[in-house]
Amino acid sequence: MLMSPENSQLYQRIQAFSLDKKDEPLSFSKRLAKENQWSLSYTERVVEEYKKFTFLAVVTGHTVSPSKAVDQVWHLHLTYTRSYWQEFCPHILQMSLHHEPSGGALAEEVKFQDCYEQTLRSYEAFFGEMPPSDIWGKPMEKLPENDRRKTINIFQKKLVKLI
Repeated sequence: MLMSPENSQLYQRIQAFSLDKKDEPLSFSKRLAKENQWSLSYTERVVEEYKKFTFLAVVTGHTVSPSKAVDQVWHLHLTYTRSYWQEFCPHILQMSLHHEPSGGALAEEVKFQDCYEQTLRSYEAFFGEMPPSDIWGKPMEKLPENDRRKTINIFQKKLVKLI
């Protein structure tokens, strides 16, 4: 698919945006790799796929759904609130991009699976290639069974009651 000048400019802005800040002892990418037990080279690839995903979220005109690996990048980016809400969304995407997780109901799972399949079709249409299977997987699995990566549990710490 030939990109419009506006879409091309958006894609260039997204590609130029760095999630890693200079002089950070534990950069975004290193933190992402550590928390997910990924290699840095795999992490860099997943970050690039996250950027493609955010592009698709803006330009496709339909709801998009990330792979599990791409969703890990998005989750971490959301915790960098200044980067995400004060830089990335308003200046790079030029819109707010909200994360809408599934509530777990079967009907929602079917809806999200349909969105995922449509996202993969849009990826192929915009980028002229299939998304990398080790990051995106196939519909109904999102990551290949033999290549599942550890996902972080944000609730693994004990809760402490303050009195």
